[in-house]
Amino acid sequence: MVDFSLTPEASSLRDLARKFARSEMAPHAAECDRAARFPEEIYRKAHALGLMNLNVPAEFGGSGLSLFEQCVIVEELAYACAGMTTSIIANCLALEPILLGGSPEQQQRFLPSFCADYHLASFALTEPSGGSDAGALKTRARKDGDAYLLDGEKCFITNAPHASLYTVFATVDPATRHRGVTAFVVPRNAEGVVPGKDEEKMGHRASSTSTVRFDKVRVPLSDRLLAEGDGFSLAMRTLDQTRTPIGALATGIGQAALDHAARYALRRETFGKPIAEHQAIQIKLANMAQAVHAARLLTWHAAWTIDGGGKGTLESSIAKCFASDAALHVADEAIQTFGGYGYMKEYPVEKLLRDAKLTQIYEGANEIQRTVIARELLRAYA
Repeated sequence: MVDFSLTPEASSLRDLARKFARSEMAPHAAECDRAARFPEEIYRKAHALGLMNLNVPAEFGGSGLSLFEQCVIVEELAYACAGMTTSIIANCLALEPILLGGSPEQQQRFLPSFCADYHLASFALTEPSGGSDAGALKTRARKDGDAYLLDGEKCFITNAPHASLYTVFATVDPATRHRGVTAFVVPRNAEGVVPGKDEEKMGHRASSTSTVRFDKVRVPLSDRLLAEGDGFSLAMRTLDQTRTPIGALATGIGQAALDHAARYALRRETFGKPIAEHQAIQIKLANMAQAVHAARLLTWHAAWTIDGGGKGTLESSIAKCFASDAALHVADEAIQTFGGYGYMKEYPVEKLLRDAKLTQIYEGANEIQRTVIARELLRAYA
């Protein structure tokens, strides 16, 4: 029989994340959004509570949580602030290639320091000219004796100005496209690593995003992950693992939008009664509730599939795509429920709409997700 109840462990993690989100994140969310402030003091508290590095095994000092448990935490954090959540979980994305492709020696060398002390890492795949085409990288990795020299630029890199480590994907030969992509671990203090200035973003403004320039950065062979040409598959395997929590993040946004709309509808009166008694508003709320509920179940199913040993490419793409589309729709309907007040920054729902939009774009734009879904689906009929 299928069981949708949380285990005692997952329930305890949910309560921990919810308490932190409501007491530490939510009170500062609006201010950080307005000022585009990177609230490092909050991220340090998240680290101290074990809410960062969720995917790092306990043997390295991490939380070692299942993907399902990670999703439970991420939804609660995103309910309070999606931007803060993006920065809090960015280490999971950046360190996943080391977990999947690192040798035991590399894992022991790189992972424990992130769990013992507060450090940030960044995942550097996207480039200005490539966008979603990860096989068309222009950042070059040229062999130079017992090392590689990296030259190129990455863009839209979360936490880049604050990171102490980057997992970088470059190509040894652009003509070979994805077959030339190779992965490296690059410390921030390596000569020639130059993070750019913070981007001025529409949403997720409490999270820091910038370019990173690599100017003849010398990377020893010992810091290459897997063999030359294995980087593309490593990046795709990484995203299969980390895409599902983006579904959870989007679900958290959607749940927040639904809660704000429902509470407002109960107290706002028009034509002599609360607008919650008007059928038009009831239909909106019902549709919003369906979307959020479905997003959560699709996310949980994807996490369950991967935790059970499945590849999860199809399931994670469905979850991320549906949940992010749902979040944007639900946030939009929440603004409509608030009417003119919803358009004002003194009310919380306009931020949710701006934050929801990014979930349709990062970790694989939803157009790409639909292509992946179709490809995986058709394989079953071939």
